[in-house]
Amino acid sequence: MTKIERLVIDMTGGFAYFIVAWVFLLVGLMAIGGFFMFRKFLKRLPKEDGKSILDWEEYYVKKTRHMWGKKELTLLEELVSPVPELFRDIARQKIAGKIGEIALEKKRKKITQDILIEGYIIATPKRDHKFLRKKLNEKQIDMEPYAELFELEKVPANKSTPRSQ
Repeated sequence: MTKIERLVIDMTGGFAYFIVAWVFLLVGLMAIGGFFMFRKFLKRLPKEDGKSILDWEEYYVKKTRHMWGKKELTLLEELVSPVPELFRDIARQKIAGKIGEIALEKKRKKITQDILIEGYIIATPKRDHKFLRKKLNEKQIDMEPYAELFELEKVPANKSTPRSQ
């Protein structure tokens, strides 16, 4: 066998491994992307009341937009700051929607710091509460009124759809 033939055989075997690895990488990346797209699709499906989870979030954000003060908007921005920038808008919308829902349920005229913190606790997973506790300590805000909210189990998303409008 000549050197050129040996080189072609070695490249063919190496190239085949590269192609196989590339196929697995692409299938894996497509599966991950599909998973996140499917989750978004499920949130967009209408529930029993005819509106989806995302429709309700948008409704509460629009309905309570005038109730937000600069101080509360600044605090919300500080609280969503650890979220990667790519997902920050989505997190802000979800949290603001829950805060708006709570404010309307309690028939408040304005979003207060208490409602903001309560909505943030309810809207976020427990793993994010560590950052919230740290931020509340920095701002010297008493966490005692929110102690039982930190301990609550999360209600599944399909159980927390709002009441009729």
